[in-house]
Amino acid sequence: MLYPIIALLIGFIVLVWSADRFVIGAAGTARNFGMSPMLIGLTVVSFGTSAPEMLVSGMAATTGAGSLAVGNALGSNIANIGLVLGVTALIAPLPVRSSVLKREIPLLLAITLLAGGVLYDLYLGRIDAIVLALSLIACLFLFARFQKSASEQDIADETEELPELPTGQAIFWLIFGLALLAGSSRVLVWGATEIATILGVSELIIGLTIVAIGTSLPELAASVASALKGHTDIALGNIVGSNIFNIAAVMAVPGFLAPVTLDSVVLWRDYGVTFALTAVLAILALLQKPPRISKIEGGVLVLGYAAYLYLLYTMSV
Repeated sequence: MLYPIIALLIGFIVLVWSADRFVIGAAGTARNFGMSPMLIGLTVVSFGTSAPEMLVSGMAATTGAGSLAVGNALGSNIANIGLVLGVTALIAPLPVRSSVLKREIPLLLAITLLAGGVLYDLYLGRIDAIVLALSLIACLFLFARFQKSASEQDIADETEELPELPTGQAIFWLIFGLALLAGSSRVLVWGATEIATILGVSELIIGLTIVAIGTSLPELAASVASALKGHTDIALGNIVGSNIFNIAAVMAVPGFLAPVTLDSVVLWRDYGVTFALTAVLAILALLQKPPRISKIEGGVLVLGYAAYLYLLYTMSV
């Protein structure tokens, strides 16, 4: 048990650090080759922040742990709303920008409904992966349209921290970060599957809990830091965007690499909670005038996440 735990901890630490290095290198390289800051934010940074989930899902799928890969995608979305947004709102109420309320949240609801249709037959195959990939392309197109109508201040907020690095240094961090991402995700998946075997719980449960929370740590750290600095208006948009990528990109990975048959519990329990929390997020954002997620509502989200973890525990013992 000791070695898998050590592997899991080292995998998480290196995964989070290397994801940050990869994003810096990729964004710096793209900037130096003439890509606009807006396009970098839409593509490089968005993919980069989902890189931990994508690499972990890919490694899990290719090592026969397809359920862990699906659990990682759904569990990350549950953790992002229940844990990350809940904790962030407890620190400071989160204003909901009109663009997020009118565009990104409805888009997240639509993508979440699409995921339900994909998972309905309890099989995630290549056709399903293609459907999800096409939805990702559609989302990127819509994001580009949204950005064209965004205010200059909104664009400045999203691009102010994009790095400026010499080309050689940027390419180094791009390649080195990607290599560390691949290696650390492999170590993490090995540790997680070994722990699941030793404890006698399913790989799905490990993916929904330990791995999902671990791969959501970058979002948690970034959102809490934004709240402490007073940049609360950015936190919700980042989480909504991350959840869209988790469904459209991360969940597609096992479908392409190693199609997997799922248990019915994935649909009614795990997808059901994912959809319920997404719907609750939309409702909470609409309740307040002006739109925001208050500290009380943040507490409700955290309690909802705790209840979900308790449900997983009672069903696994």
